[in-house]
Amino acid sequence: MTEAEAKAAGKNVKVGKFPFAASGKALAMAAPEGFSKMVRDADTDRILGVQIVGANASDLIGEATLAIEMGATAEDLALTVHTHPTLSETVMEAAEASHGMAVHAVNR
Repeated sequence: MTEAEAKAAGKNVKVGKFPFAASGKALAMAAPEGFSKMVRDADTDRILGVQIVGANASDLIGEATLAIEMGATAEDLALTVHTHPTLSETVMEAAEASHGMAVHAVNR
């Protein structure tokens, strides 16, 4: 689900977005354009949707779709070890950002 779809469905939505420009791997690849964005239910913490735009997005989305299929929470994804430096860290950081706890980005 996108943020708009989740709100239209009556969900209490929280969003976390992490820019590739804050990713060491994306910078090393000279590919800082893009982001990972997580939409979660604020009441249950379940992941409702993930949008990824940027380098290797097609490689990254599998982790998000597995998390959604298995009913994982944003906390589950945030607590999963992601090696450094990798683009998959952007998915973890988006999950953390949805809780206001991203390590490598400004939390809002």
